Amino acid sequence: MKYRSIFYSQYASTQATRDVSNLAQKFEQEKKQFAREILPLIPQKTNLRIIDIGCGNGSLLAALNQKGYQNTQGIDIAPDQVALAHSFGVKQVVQADLLQFLAQNPDTFDVVLGMDIIEHFTKDELVELLQNIRNALKTDGFCLFRTPNADAVFSSIFIAGDFTHENQLNGYSARQVMANCNFRLVQVLAAHIQTVGFFRECLRMVAWFYIKTACKLIVFASGRSTKNVLFSPNLLIKAFK
Repeated sequence: MKYRSIFYSQYASTQATRDVSNLAQKFEQEKKQFAREILPLIPQKTNLRIIDIGCGNGSLLAALNQKGYQNTQGIDIAPDQVALAHSFGVKQVVQADLLQFLAQNPDTFDVVLGMDIIEHFTKDELVELLQNIRNALKTDGFCLFRTPNADAVFSSIFIAGDFTHENQLNGYSARQVMANCNFRLVQVLAAHIQTVGFFRECLRMVAWFYIKTACKLIVFASGRSTKNVLFSPNLLIKAFK
């Protein structure tokens, strides 16, 4: 598709900002967020072979390295993202075509991570990607994704906030696609939410409690169960081979 060759060749500079100082600040913020949100879901075995697909600026890899994980790798299709990761000292990032790379590495990885990436594929492409990820995982290995939540409050802010988004999932469809791609023990979790500042965070927590309660009442009133409905801006999807 033509738009991808245009957008992904300069993704870091057009999707976010051209200000280098802001990029560095974003890198540090993302690293802290991943340390809170993603690292607790990964076993504390520092010899695990971990790959971050569509790794962007390398902030998750930096968080993993800081925690002591020694066998990490990242790939991204955008050359400016790879260059940005290298500028932040994350040298284990390479530019590569994702499907081709996975096909060349069967039964290789203990963990495949994908932050804010699976929403960039059409439905057909996503199924093909998940099948390739499963083949690249070792037996009992797992994948872990973060993706915008179609059931989120004002979900369009997150889903339509990037022109390159191609699909949207909620808790139900996330379980459905993972099961149909032969993953097992599928978990769909609410992503971590936090804002900067103690008083702002206290206000956010109180507001979020009442907003979630109101959303559950709306779903209940529509005759649907709220058991598997999440309202966080992002979903975390964890599934085993």
